[in-house]
Amino acid sequence: MIDRRTILTAALAAIAAPDATRSAPAQAPVSRITAYAFSFPALAGGDIRLADHAGRPLLVVNTASLCGYTPQYAGLQELWTEFHGRGLMILGVPSNDFGGQEPGGATETANTAQQHGATFPIAAKATVKGPNAHPFYKWAADARPRDVPRWNFHKYLVGRDGYIADVFPESVAPTDTRVKTAIARALADS
Repeated sequence: MIDRRTILTAALAAIAAPDATRSAPAQAPVSRITAYAFSFPALAGGDIRLADHAGRPLLVVNTASLCGYTPQYAGLQELWTEFHGRGLMILGVPSNDFGGQEPGGATETANTAQQHGATFPIAAKATVKGPNAHPFYKWAADARPRDVPRWNFHKYLVGRDGYIADVFPESVAPTDTRVKTAIARALADS
C-alpha cells in the first residue's frame, strides 16, 4: 500500500528533476585559429599577412644564410616557379635559432636569398622555437608538437583550409618527390 507521503515525495522528485525532453542550451562552435591569422614583418619592410593568401596552400620554411642547407633556397625557388601560378605561397622565415647561422641583418639575408635566386617572399628574422617563438611557430608547435623545427630549413605545408597538411624536416629537399606530391595534393584540394 502506498501512502500519501510516498506519492508526494515522488511528485516533488519529478518536478525537481531536469526535464530530459528539454535540450541543453546550444553551445557556440569552437573556433580554431588557422595559419591565416598570422603575419610576419617582411624583410624589406611592411608586413606579410597570411590572410592575404587565405584559401591557398602555404609553405613556410625557416631559413638561414650560413647553413649547410642554405642551397635549399634554390629548391624553394624551383617550387615557387613551378607552383606559384597554381596558387602556392612560399614564405622564407630567416632564423638565428640553430647554430647561430643567420647572424647578419636584413641586407645580408637578402643578399643570400638573391645569390640563390629566391624571388618568393622573405620575412624579417624571427625566433622559431621556444617561449619567444613567433606566434605562427607557437601555433604550429601546438598543432604538431612532434614536428617542430629541429634545424634550419624545416618546412610546414599549410593546406587551403589553413591547417598544417604536412611537415618536412631540413633533410628533405624542397624538390623531393614527397614535397612536390604533398603540394600538388594541397593545390588539388577544394
